Amino acid sequence: MDNLLHVPTSRLRREFEGLDFHPGHLPWARRVSEGDSDARQELAEAVRACHRLTVEPYWHGVRSELVALSTRYANLMLEGGIDLLLRSLCAPLVRWRPPVLEAPYPRRTEVRLQGRGLIITPRVFSTRAVSFLWDPLDTAQPPRLTVPALRGPLTGVGLVEPAGSSDQSLESLLGRTRAAALRVTAEGCTTTELARRLNVSAAAASQHATVLRNTDLITTSRRGGSVLHLITPLGLALLKTGTTTEP
Repeated sequence: MDNLLHVPTSRLRREFEGLDFHPGHLPWARRVSEGDSDARQELAEAVRACHRLTVEPYWHGVRSELVALSTRYANLMLEGGIDLLLRSLCAPLVRWRPPVLEAPYPRRTEVRLQGRGLIITPRVFSTRAVSFLWDPLDTAQPPRLTVPALRGPLTGVGLVEPAGSSDQSLESLLGRTRAAALRVTAEGCTTTELARRLNVSAAAASQHATVLRNTDLITTSRRGGSVLHLITPLGLALLKTGTTTEP
């Protein structure tokens, strides 16, 4: 939403040129593309409302799938480098024929990376199995190859699940606050967000995160001026079952 509210008007205008609007919506769309703050705020609120209905109820399951897929990609990189990773991307839709990566596109075209790199983006809500996204007018930004992240349909469970025996087992194992901290990291959070969700001080939240990280239940990475905590596959397994088993 921050990106949407602060994107340059020139970029909005260029993107809106390729969209078809219902005649009754054209005046509003024109105001958005021209940078009208009220119209842009209306768009942001509409996107938030759409998110609450179509994304938020499924996000816990989405996060689990994304973590599992990123772990798989990391293991492929460790086992066989970038060559094995590219050969494993949604074959046969994506084909790696060094030094060319072939992917579906509406028309035949060739994109030379020229040192920009390629961003591989797992995505959940898509009408196409694979998409290649690039802006021919912006040669500084790397193109994106989007690949499916789901192995099966998701069931909307909301953000808070009913407490059960697994929740009680998890709290017995970790303690109530630390178990709650693990649940929060399933959505991804900064230390400040973790403290707010747990209703504890930032120092206490940082201590809980350190314990979870030292036991390989979460990972922590720096993003700008803050850190991002994300649950690991081990943490997800613990969250789902309320306990762990010896390997």
